[in-house]
Amino acid sequence: MTAITTIRIDHAAVPDPLNSKNPDAVAGMIEAALRDEGITAEASDVISHIKIELPTTQLAAASAFLVSLHLL
Repeated sequence: MTAITTIRIDHAAVPDPLNSKNPDAVAGMIEAALRDEGITAEASDVISHIKIELPTTQLAAASAFLVSLHLL
């Protein structure tokens, strides 16, 4: 069994110009970018934030990548 970690990003923390886009589109773009980096992730819009679920073993890599995108 794989442990899963959830990262939550408040919509207000999403930098311009992404924050002006549809939250579902932003979640999709984040998910695609993580997958391009080899990180298995599922991102979705959940009313107040974007939820990213990924294997805990990939948390460090995902966090570093999200920092590079100015999302964390």
